[in-house]
Amino acid sequence: MMKSSTSRIRTARSTWWRTGAVLAAGALALSACSGDAGAGSSGSEDDGGETQAAEDDGPVEIRFAWWGSDTRHETTQQVIDLFEEKNPDITVVPDFTDWGGYWDKLATTVAGGDTPDVITQEERYLTDYAARGVLADLNEIGLDTSAIDEAVIESGTVADGLYGVATGVNAYSIVADPKAFEDAGVDMPDDTTWTWQDFVDVSNEISKATPDDTFGVQEFGGNEAGFSIFARQHGQSLYTPDGTLGYDDALLAEWYQTTVDLIDGGGEPDAARSVEIAEGGPEQSLIGTNKGAMGFWWSNQLGAISDAAGRDLELLRVPGESEFDRTGMYFKPAMYYSVAKDTEHPEAAAKFVDFLVNDPEAGALILSDRGLPSNTDVREAIAGDLSPVDQQVADFLKDLEDEIVDGPAVPPEGAADIPEISGRINTEVIFDRMSPQEAAEQFTSEANGAIGQ
Repeated sequence: MMKSSTSRIRTARSTWWRTGAVLAAGALALSACSGDAGAGSSGSEDDGGETQAAEDDGPVEIRFAWWGSDTRHETTQQVIDLFEEKNPDITVVPDFTDWGGYWDKLATTVAGGDTPDVITQEERYLTDYAARGVLADLNEIGLDTSAIDEAVIESGTVADGLYGVATGVNAYSIVADPKAFEDAGVDMPDDTTWTWQDFVDVSNEISKATPDDTFGVQEFGGNEAGFSIFARQHGQSLYTPDGTLGYDDALLAEWYQTTVDLIDGGGEPDAARSVEIAEGGPEQSLIGTNKGAMGFWWSNQLGAISDAAGRDLELLRVPGESEFDRTGMYFKPAMYYSVAKDTEHPEAAAKFVDFLVNDPEAGALILSDRGLPSNTDVREAIAGDLSPVDQQVADFLKDLEDEIVDGPAVPPEGAADIPEISGRINTEVIFDRMSPQEAAEQFTSEANGAIGQ
């Protein structure tokens, strides 16, 4: 399983589910006892039956929670400073940590009745928090989403309410090293027409034409984003809008068989080495260490991998986009901004989120740190400020706009458990301890359990 999109989630997953049930009950109880009418209401009734304004007349203070690196923290503080300069009556208190501690901290503060006013969310947790009544419907508090693609808006919609607005967008894609193809004497593929069989054949061919420690592709079968695209290409899906699994086991077995074919043909490393490589992240990936020609990564990781490789790399479409009746690739929100339902200052919180998403000056500071801006007007406005690598990502995403059919369903409650299940079962496949069919049946059984089916 690739570190790029799953192992960090796995870090938080185990503690989340150990404490989640207790914290959820506590949070809901506190919410019920608070007497707050919610962020979407106009206020509460006083003793005389008259409605009070939800906003204070004077200066207000809101708290903004996010995760990330020191660089992101510094950039976000600059954004906060600019917002406060434009809105002197609103103070934004920063509340940040790294990814590993973020979800435990958020769960604890929610359970304690101290939910941040503006919350950074991730897609696998969005439904859980929305279903628990923690998040406000952004439609009800008047957030402007007119410059955001409808499919991206739908990615933050749960039960007809908008509970998260995308900070920016990425695409799960192939990162390819043209130099590795050249060294192997293999032509770069035409990513507008190549099939999954082409992908396997090219990967195996590169491995055969290069030294023993160089491979066509890094192992990828445990990343559920890849299977989601594969399923969508076949008219199926990982999840349905109703919160159930949307594929059949035969298709998942076919997905696992692709990995088996690559191992048998030498196109990807053996199981032990694949597990070791996956633990190293983008910088220690096959491409990052000049030991591979291709890998599946999120488009916003191109810069980090290129820096590690010391070479110019390219983004390619996932195989199979023209092979079937429809395409499967989609725009994934890098993360979301949400507003707490019980915030005392919904107007201020909404104004801050609007600034983060829709203000070009904020976009000029954030650039691609939270994915390329979901607001297409802001994305266009900052184009000249992007690095060459980020501009390549922007061009790649723009080329995909007319090809993407729709976005996948929002992951259901319990989906935060899926990356661990997927990675563990894929490991059984690559070590030849499970057949593709056995793995498919086992994954479906455990995934159904995780999402309560």
